[in-house]
Amino acid sequence: MGHARYLVALALCVAITLPLELVLGARVYRRPKLLLITLLPVLGVFVGWDLIATARGHWSFTSLYVLGVRLLGLPVEEWLFFLVVPLCGLLTYEAFGVRRKSTVDADRDA
Repeated sequence: MGHARYLVALALCVAITLPLELVLGARVYRRPKLLLITLLPVLGVFVGWDLIATARGHWSFTSLYVLGVRLLGLPVEEWLFFLVVPLCGLLTYEAFGVRRKSTVDADRDA
């Protein structure tokens, strides 16, 4: 699993939060505009930050845990990180917002 560790961690994040969409009705995947509005700023800021930091040598990515495929100098897993983590955060936020709203509505109706 060595070279795929980062990728496996990202896949687990998606797998763990997927039920929030399917079971709790977060409706993130069904609202692509909201998804893009959330992901584009994250990609812009943090990919830029990563590119600068790696170019300056502030941090790097060990070949022990990544596949070795790079895009603009960053491992593909790092690009995926900036998609997966905000997606998982948005799923969590939306799922608990839906649950909270339904709880508040149920309390109001009682």
